[in-house]
Amino acid sequence: MRKLEIAVAGAGLIGRRHIELILSSTECQLSAIVDPAPGAAAIAASTNVPLYPTLSEMFAAHRPDGVVLAIPNHLHVDHALECIRAGVGALVEKPVAHTLEAGRRLCDIAERTRARILVGHHRVHSSVLATASEIVGQGTLGRLVAVVGSAMFYKPDDYFDEAWRRQAGGGPILINMIHEIGNLRALCGDIVAVQALASNATRGFAVEDTVAITFRFANDALGTFMLSDTAASARSWEQTSQENKSYATYPDEDCYVVVGTDGSLAVPTMRLKTYPRREDRSWWKPFETRVVPIHRADPLERQLVHFCAVLRDEVAPRVSVRDGLQNLRVTEAIAEAARGGKLVLIPEAS
Repeated sequence: MRKLEIAVAGAGLIGRRHIELILSSTECQLSAIVDPAPGAAAIAASTNVPLYPTLSEMFAAHRPDGVVLAIPNHLHVDHALECIRAGVGALVEKPVAHTLEAGRRLCDIAERTRARILVGHHRVHSSVLATASEIVGQGTLGRLVAVVGSAMFYKPDDYFDEAWRRQAGGGPILINMIHEIGNLRALCGDIVAVQALASNATRGFAVEDTVAITFRFANDALGTFMLSDTAASARSWEQTSQENKSYATYPDEDCYVVVGTDGSLAVPTMRLKTYPRREDRSWWKPFETRVVPIHRADPLERQLVHFCAVLRDEVAPRVSVRDGLQNLRVTEAIAEAARGGKLVLIPEAS
């Protein structure tokens, strides 16, 4: 099988990680880097690929099979549309767009042209999340009742040296929560309503630092979620899943507990508690308990394998533009609920 040629636009932190994965892949090879920043030249030289300042200049010289768009959020839609016009597939880093209006425009065009666009919600490719979603989907827990989740961690003080991180829009709702929305939708289905309370009492910045969120899912299950970037806690996906080696890891901690009428599943420890028989369902009766085995793999690596399959027209994108847009829509609804202290209804993806 011919190796697919993939270019990377954006040679920042996540872009360099994509470059590393492409270089080590057996299915694809790095064909170019697109980045006008001065530092990109050294990266292109070290990988022995051409460097272009813009996508249009690269497409004029060479048209790869796919492009990874690891660029600032406000450029996602315009660059994805440029890839569509060139007939080149794209992996667009999350969030799919910087505004809902821009995301809807991209969604309309991508679906009308049947473009091969994958949105980079890489946790969907996590073997931990896949196993947990399978257990829930099989009905092992019975009818879904609730999910309790958290993303609580402490961002160091120097993280806030950049002024925009201290202002509205730079907090954990719009920066971090979109990751969690993808996970919760994969586990429990679509979210149809949210409420939220936000506080900035700890750091005192204009932006929130702690948020309490409640959800209603389309299947009538309810959820609660604690989000904070000023909490000395290990209850976050990064610190419990063991998938990102940059973080300290606490394998005995969980960040989600999914609960049904027949049992509960703690994620990512995968501790499963179920009643042996339906007639045993009572708080007086003991659970059968076990730990579900999982095969650990790098979700970014799995995402690249999937992207190659999308480029070869073997599969549809696991996270389509419409999926990415709905994750953004829920995140924006949380921000709205936190500002107004009210219930916000979320329309279906459209």
